[in-house]
Amino acid sequence: MKNELPIGIIAAMELEAEGILSKMENVTKRTVSGITFSAGKLNGVPCVTAVCGIGKVFAALCAQTMILEYRPRLILNTGVAGTLTDALSVGDIAIADRLVQHDMDTSAIGDPVGMISGIGKIYLPCEEAVAKRLSLAAAGGGIRCLRGTVASGDVFLADAERKKSIAGHFGAIACEMEGAAIGQVCYVNGVPCGVLRAISDGGDGEAALDYPTFAGMAAARTVKVLEAFFAGESK
Repeated sequence: MKNELPIGIIAAMELEAEGILSKMENVTKRTVSGITFSAGKLNGVPCVTAVCGIGKVFAALCAQTMILEYRPRLILNTGVAGTLTDALSVGDIAIADRLVQHDMDTSAIGDPVGMISGIGKIYLPCEEAVAKRLSLAAAGGGIRCLRGTVASGDVFLADAERKKSIAGHFGAIACEMEGAAIGQVCYVNGVPCGVLRAISDGGDGEAALDYPTFAGMAAARTVKVLEAFFAGESK
């Protein structure tokens, strides 16, 4: 018997979600706290998709509301990111094994940089089986991907020195603005979490120029991976 609880999909921007929304069937919409949740099916699998808005607060608000209102069995965060490694180029996919909030810093009172107060963790785990299946979905579509740590913070990273610092301190492969906040909400609620991000820019001094040029292409790559992931769910 198939699990009828939905899979949640959260994107920060319409650009990142529109490809998935266009492929969903039997869609019903509901707006809660200013966020529109679209429930339906993708490849025959129940899902609920939402555009949360940019940044960690909107991401956490969306994830918690989705959990309370729809009881998803898994939440996937999708979208674009800046690369923190030479191993990922524009159009490649970063898949999170774990997440970190690079701008969480209570080191002035003796805590390690990145440690989340209240749960005492720096790194938030992603579901291993989900990360593996996302990787297989990317590889099956001929898209190069890399698994590793994805860093989140309330900053559009466009500085080579800060990029180097985040990559070096946390061992991160990509940087964005929502994934670790969603990961924290999932962690405290006991909901499995997965994050996939297509690279839209280099996270350096050229990022502000590269992002508008490549973001649409990168977002389309995530749609291709998610479609393959959901096709596997429906079997």
